Amino acid sequence: MSIILGIDIGGSTTKIVGLRPDGGAIAMHRVQAQDPITSLYGALGNFLVSNRLQLGDVGRVALTGVGASYVDGDIFGIPTKQVEEFAAVGAGGLALSGLDRSVVVSMGTGTAFVWAEKGREVRHLCGSGVGGGTLAGLCSRLCGTREYNQIVKLASGGDVNRVDLTVGDITRNTHPSLPLDITAANFGNVSDDATASDFAAGVVNMVLQSIGTTAVMACRACGCDTVVLTGFMAKLPQARECCDLFTRLHAVRFIIPENAPFATAIGAALTS
Repeated sequence: MSIILGIDIGGSTTKIVGLRPDGGAIAMHRVQAQDPITSLYGALGNFLVSNRLQLGDVGRVALTGVGASYVDGDIFGIPTKQVEEFAAVGAGGLALSGLDRSVVVSMGTGTAFVWAEKGREVRHLCGSGVGGGTLAGLCSRLCGTREYNQIVKLASGGDVNRVDLTVGDITRNTHPSLPLDITAANFGNVSDDATASDFAAGVVNMVLQSIGTTAVMACRACGCDTVVLTGFMAKLPQARECCDLFTRLHAVRFIIPENAPFATAIGAALTS
């Protein structure tokens, strides 16, 4: 077997995907570590052991992500290629969605927005400092935790209406693009007795809505009506509901692929 490893070394996690020569996936793993080199070799070792593979089974390695810049030369003598991150984001998003063209959003520590069209160069549209890092940082102060699973658990039991201001809170007038139940101001109506769960729900809502709004603007700029969400935050339980709201308001379709957290690693492997 001569498999291709796609490894996305992010700001806080490393994702690794193994592809057969025909492009079929063998397995996908995620490792959390702050140091990019530690994270890389930890993910590689974990992948090989978990799938009962040897170094000789790996034909080549494709690295991408912000941490890839810390790696020089080949890994353990295996041919290793650096893949530009935005190209990997676009290729992975299109591959997982089955689309030929789309705005692809990579929701990592921060958020990147790219325009991807099969057979053509991927174009970086813009970026946002709002992302997983925002979620973890604010929840560490407001809720006492920065752990993803704990934030998800808290947010699921929270009431966003106890922290956010809605359009209906400030006016009785309706407008087709401004229903009374949508957010007018994130954290604009914080209740004195709001709980940690309410704050977690508010932070999740703010991050997802900020990303969704920018994605809609990116679609407008590209003359497109489809967004592919990738990255670990695409799997937040609230993401689907938020996407449905933006579809209702702006007629933009949001796709969340099954393996969205590993899209960039998959794109790196395919691009290599």
